[in-house]
Amino acid sequence: MAARVALVGFGTGGAVFHAPLIASVPGLRLEAVVTGNPERAEAARGRYPGTRVLDSADRLWETPEDYDLVVITAPNRHHVPLARTALTSGLPVVLDKPVAASADEARSLAALAAVRGLPVIPFHNRRWDGDFRTVRRLVEGGALGTVLRFESRFERWRPEVRPGWKESTDPLDAGGILFDLGTHLIDQAITLFGRPHRVYAEIGTRRPGAAVPDDVFLALTHDGDVRSHLWMSATAAQFGPRFRVLGSSAAYTVSGMDVQEQALREGRTPKDAGWGRFPPETYGRVGTPTAGRPEPTEPGAYQEFYAAVARTLRGEAPPPVDLADAIAGLEVIEAAAQ
Repeated sequence: MAARVALVGFGTGGAVFHAPLIASVPGLRLEAVVTGNPERAEAARGRYPGTRVLDSADRLWETPEDYDLVVITAPNRHHVPLARTALTSGLPVVLDKPVAASADEARSLAALAAVRGLPVIPFHNRRWDGDFRTVRRLVEGGALGTVLRFESRFERWRPEVRPGWKESTDPLDAGGILFDLGTHLIDQAITLFGRPHRVYAEIGTRRPGAAVPDDVFLALTHDGDVRSHLWMSATAAQFGPRFRVLGSSAAYTVSGMDVQEQALREGRTPKDAGWGRFPPETYGRVGTPTAGRPEPTEPGAYQEFYAAVARTLRGEAPPPVDLADAIAGLEVIEAAAQ
């Protein structure tokens, strides 16, 4: 029997990412969508006609026995309160990034999850980007030798500030690019090399009218003196490589972004043929200045996150992302701010 999923939030996160992925995975059923926005509610009914559409999360807690999982993709300030209510209602949680506005909040959530014996699973979907899956294969397989430096970028050209809570200076909103894109970049570095023991940061607010950081560089030092250099920016008029990984025997460089987000925005899903595949002209290269070759990019596989969640709910496997990793990422963000 498929696990019944309640999705809280049907903005970009819910409508573009979570709902199509949940609906594409055997073993999960999108049972309910929660949104107080009438237009979004109508869109949810149109795309998922067999799914309940509720106007408030309070409706979920009235009958928690109707659900097996709550997915929370509301604005950041609501992450922890909603997750705590779900846990106290006896329901496991998938929680969008950042899981909390502070490491202390995330630790308190982890303590409650432990008491209730229920998982809180961070939605760190970028571990299933095709280019990152390729980096991970090369690094873990030793194709580059000993990794010396890992370079990673999420760069955008958005010179105009877009109004919204992501531009808020209220700490509860966890606004700014460090919490937004930085969460993904830091998590990828932690996935490869573990929690860093030193953090250096350059944090800038560059755009006219901006009040929160929009241009950030981080340098992390991991065990073995591996260095992660991470760039995130809304002010990049030209983009650097997505990844450049320098090893003792070879390097890997690739440009461009994973194809899955654009495909989801266009209405495609992992059920479609060719999902997540990269054309050969976008492949990166492995080698040295005198000897190199194209390296096929692994297919992107966001659906594997939710397939793994389904296995966790059945008691067959641990969560695909450990909440401790999200806490470590928040600790890096706080160290950068200091």
